[in-house]
Amino acid sequence: MTIARKPAGPAVGKPKKRTVPVPKLPATPGTPRKKAAAAGPRAPAVAKPKAAENSRLEKLEKLIVGSLEDDKAEAIVSLDVAGRAAFADRMIIATGIADRQIAAIAQHLEQKLSKAGLKRVQVEGATGSDWVLIDAGDIVVHLFKPEARNLYALERMWGPELDQVPDSAD
Repeated sequence: MTIARKPAGPAVGKPKKRTVPVPKLPATPGTPRKKAAAAGPRAPAVAKPKAAENSRLEKLEKLIVGSLEDDKAEAIVSLDVAGRAAFADRMIIATGIADRQIAAIAQHLEQKLSKAGLKRVQVEGATGSDWVLIDAGDIVVHLFKPEARNLYALERMWGPELDQVPDSAD
């Protein structure tokens, strides 16, 4: 009985596999977080058309302001914080007289936003505090008692006046 051996050379009919050396890049010092910060922000996966996004934002703002007016909120102010804040494009600030009124305003607004199709509406402080925050994604709503609104003064902090550079006196 004879045992056949495979030929020692390359297999017949199969191309020889070539390996190309990959040059090693110098290691960047730092942690992954520092490397990500140095690399800068990532581009969005899908760019939304600005006109469609603005019209959706306008409709949402009208819904919120209408709900606040229906519930007798006072001194309603809408601030455009796009480009100045990373957490939202608009900020709406309103005042309520009592804890119950503020809690009711927050509850009604949350219901109207969920009916409008917003899936995740976060409400903070609705259990009887001086300040209730409603996060509706691109719009953040602050409901204050009058004293707390004067104390925190968000209009002064985020208002358009801060973008203007005062003239320097020579």
